[in-house]
Amino acid sequence: MVEERMGNCWSYTKDQFDNLEKHTQWGIEFVEKYTKFVKERSEIELNYAKQIRNLSKKYQPKKNSREEEESKYTFCRAFLITLNELNDYAGQHEVIAENLTAQIITELSRYLQELKTERKSHFHDGRKAQQQIESSWKQLESSKRRFERDCKEADRAQQYFEKMDADINVTKADVEKARQQAHMRHQMASDSKNDYSSYLQKFNQEQNDHYYTIIPNIFQKLQDMEERRIERIGSSMKTFADLDRQVLPIVGKCLDGMTKAAESIEPKTDSKQVVESYKSGFEPPGDVEFEDYGQPMKRTASDTSLSSPREGKEKPVGRTKGKLWPFIKNKNKGSGPEDFSHLPPEQRRKKLQGKLDELNKDIQKEMDQRDALTKMKDVYVKNPQMGDPASVDPRLLEISQNIEKLQFEVQKFEGWLAEVEERMPSKSDTQRRSGLYETQNSTTVSNNCAQDRESPDGSYTEEQNSETQVKANTHPVPTSTTPEFDDEFDDEETLPTIGTCKALYPFEGHNEGTISVAEGELLYVIEEDKGDGWTRVRRNEDEEGYVPTSYVEVFLETNAKDS
Repeated sequence: MVEERMGNCWSYTKDQFDNLEKHTQWGIEFVEKYTKFVKERSEIELNYAKQIRNLSKKYQPKKNSREEEESKYTFCRAFLITLNELNDYAGQHEVIAENLTAQIITELSRYLQELKTERKSHFHDGRKAQQQIESSWKQLESSKRRFERDCKEADRAQQYFEKMDADINVTKADVEKARQQAHMRHQMASDSKNDYSSYLQKFNQEQNDHYYTIIPNIFQKLQDMEERRIERIGSSMKTFADLDRQVLPIVGKCLDGMTKAAESIEPKTDSKQVVESYKSGFEPPGDVEFEDYGQPMKRTASDTSLSSPREGKEKPVGRTKGKLWPFIKNKNKGSGPEDFSHLPPEQRRKKLQGKLDELNKDIQKEMDQRDALTKMKDVYVKNPQMGDPASVDPRLLEISQNIEKLQFEVQKFEGWLAEVEERMPSKSDTQRRSGLYETQNSTTVSNNCAQDRESPDGSYTEEQNSETQVKANTHPVPTSTTPEFDDEFDDEETLPTIGTCKALYPFEGHNEGTISVAEGELLYVIEEDKGDGWTRVRRNEDEEGYVPTSYVEVFLETNAKDS
């Protein structure tokens, strides 16, 4: 490089500085890119942990709910343990995110500032050295041109003196003046030569120092800086893997806990729990008696009533409807409409109010989340290195939309609640519509076919057999508090009609023992309200059941009231 011509030397050196400047700038940009990569990985870990926690929370059993009662089953307890372990599992991903931020992102951000400052200092020294050698080179060139100019002037002065000295027509004074001028020019040329020699020696020394000392030192510092940068990147990449490896033991324990919970499931124990929970205590039905159709059919006393000819006929004595408990299915069960219009007014009001409470709780949760995200965004705005404020905006928008939807649902259910509260009948109206009459005689009529009947509210009453009209003293059966209906009534004969009724409201009849009716529909009354709020009606020979007394307007026959 020293042997090269000076013009090429500067060009060559400048090219090296440009190349090194580009390369080191690319190295800084690479560190910035890697830092951004780790930051995005940290955000992914946080979001993943949040989603896992929300999933675990979503499926946790609610208080005072059916899910809490099901905890007696081993597979339900195993699922609960899995949810808790999953929550701890999410916590390990939060630890990864925190360590990535503290041990890589923060450290690399600080190192980047130091790296930029050091690089700037080295290239500043390099440019300063270049400017110094260029200035020395210009001084050398200037002294050389001055020496060249002075030599030419001395030659011209010497030639002029010799010409004047050879000319006989020139005075001696003019010759002397020309000689002195030539001497002065020679002296100036000599001084210029000495200056040029001095500058040349100085430049050669500076150039030697520049190429063999100053520039190599700067290049060496840049090389050391670049090697430290590469080493730092390698160390960060190793830490990136180690942070994952550090949580593996705890993650393994979480997974072991899930496996242990799954292995603790005992199918036979759960089957026994089903038996304990749902055993009814009912005895199996007895043998079916022989029905003798050879005997003459008896007419019911209500042939002249409003009942149809088919309903007026009685079935033979002893013909009963047996209960086949294990095989009874509720055909009316199903998910009702959203506004719970299939329920009685009071039940509908409670359902609507419960739904409103749930929606308000959901709104409060969304608002709490929105407040937390707003605070997080403020932190990001004040501390950009912790996160990008714009990354929170999509979630905030989603929460706002959820709140609007929930508020719309609240308005809808509040409207339905106001409607049902306006339409709910008063107590006096309920008593008037039910058509209650005075209690029957203390002595009831029964025969060997009379059976106890379970009403919708679970109370047992004795029925009066209208066929034989045999008087006998009977004893009441103790009441039961079982709240469910039966699909089939207890063994009893078909009851005669005692009046008619008109449905004031639609009733779906999802519970066992009930019957669905449409608004305005006319039905036959076969048993009045006994004080439990239910009236037994019949649509045809094979379709009968209970409806809420407040849902119908009852018209009893005169003979039924008098009896």
